[in-house]
Amino acid sequence: MLPLDPRKQKILHAIIKQFIETAEPVGSKTIVISYNLSVSTATIRNDMAQLEELGLITQPHTSAGRVPTQAGYKLYVEELVDFDKARTIANENIKHLNEQYKLKKAKEKIYDAVALLSQATSNISFATIPDNKRTFYLGVSNILKQPEFVENPLKARHIIEVLEEGTSLVKTLESLNIGSTVKIFIGEENLIEQIESCSIIVTTYEIEGFKGFIGILGPCRMPYAYNKALLEEVSRLIKI
Repeated sequence: MLPLDPRKQKILHAIIKQFIETAEPVGSKTIVISYNLSVSTATIRNDMAQLEELGLITQPHTSAGRVPTQAGYKLYVEELVDFDKARTIANENIKHLNEQYKLKKAKEKIYDAVALLSQATSNISFATIPDNKRTFYLGVSNILKQPEFVENPLKARHIIEVLEEGTSLVKTLESLNIGSTVKIFIGEENLIEQIESCSIIVTTYEIEGFKGFIGILGPCRMPYAYNKALLEEVSRLIKI
């Protein structure tokens, strides 16, 4: 290592860090303001001149600031970088990005599953979205075609309101102690007054570490065995 005193090490570190972040030549004033070195700009300039003599930084013709040389980068990497600190930050960022990636994969699977259920039934299919407990649903047009709701549009409106609000449905499902098997709740069993004329077939899912509910909602007059079998198969597929 070249004989640099602690202050010159800090200045070289500051120049390289700032240049990496901005791609702009670094002046003495920037170092004093940004890196809290308790010395004057004149002292910084003098140290920068010595660092330049050592071949660690250089001054572009078009600027009063300095930029690191390859020798400066080499010294920075070999002697000045806190790799442990950088590793901690990198690991946290990777962990966050990986969680976001897994969440994206989970959401895509859930959206596909809900779409499949909607196409395969004449009812509404829904799922709770894992990151914020919202309810994603498809098939409202299916249920609006059902005689029960054609004759009583208010019932249809209540269903849509419950789905759009989302929270009460999620809380109700959580209170029903639904396990990994498919459960059927007929009429008043679903505990939501606005949709007590409906039945819910529902199960839980877990994808990429995220958990939620997925199910079918429709009038009590529904093909229970068929819908239950559909949900069981879709639930199996999204775990693959």
